[in-house]
Amino acid sequence: MSGHSKWATTKHKKAVVDARRGKLFAKLVKNVEVAARTGGADPAGNPTLADAIQKAKSSSVPNDNIDRAVRRGAGLDAGGADYESIMYEGYGPGGVAVLVECLTDNRNRAASDVRTALTRNGGSLADPGSVSYLFNRKGVVLVPKEREDGATQTEDDVLGAVLDAGAEEVNDLGDTFEVICEATDVHQVRAALELAGIGVESAEVSFLPSVSVPLDDDTGRKVLRLVDALEDSDDVQNVWANFDVSDEVLESV
Repeated sequence: MSGHSKWATTKHKKAVVDARRGKLFAKLVKNVEVAARTGGADPAGNPTLADAIQKAKSSSVPNDNIDRAVRRGAGLDAGGADYESIMYEGYGPGGVAVLVECLTDNRNRAASDVRTALTRNGGSLADPGSVSYLFNRKGVVLVPKEREDGATQTEDDVLGAVLDAGAEEVNDLGDTFEVICEATDVHQVRAALELAGIGVESAEVSFLPSVSVPLDDDTGRKVLRLVDALEDSDDVQNVWANFDVSDEVLESV
């Protein structure tokens, strides 16, 4: 799982300065809108919306864009689309298993985009259930090591705050700590950290691989190119894959 976690963290950092920032903003705003439609416009009573807003803010999405998305989702402003969530499964280079989560208002367009990205980058679309059994649905909370006051928090600080909130493990990823928990406990873990005065970089439900496929550098780059091609689609919200590659390849992303 270490390779996957490092990759996810690398992507999180890269997102803030990504050249496709406009595209990233649109996806984060869409996420906020859907969360507001599903659970209401009040983040205090809608933890999914609170997480979506936090993620958007940490990627520098302007507050006005976030507020408008909340209002559209809650039906307070016109213009909201009817999005549905669809999960596609596939294979990438090296036999890597790939899960693709789409949030779309056009199922045919989303399916076409995913199939095209896979086939053009050495992969293929798979039947439902073909690869999803290789992943576990988990909550993943990222905590920066450096606090806002400049102090550095330790793994023990984080572990102490989340142990009674349902956390299963805490991993040291370099600049951040990764807290893994059951998907249903992610909001509780985030709340426990904030209560302890520990800042949260992101909190979301993810799919973590139960078994990772080690790849050589060349195949690793091909898989990362496939992931980029998938994420280039406006309809694709998240991509998960069960690969492990060297730090050198990750740093070249």
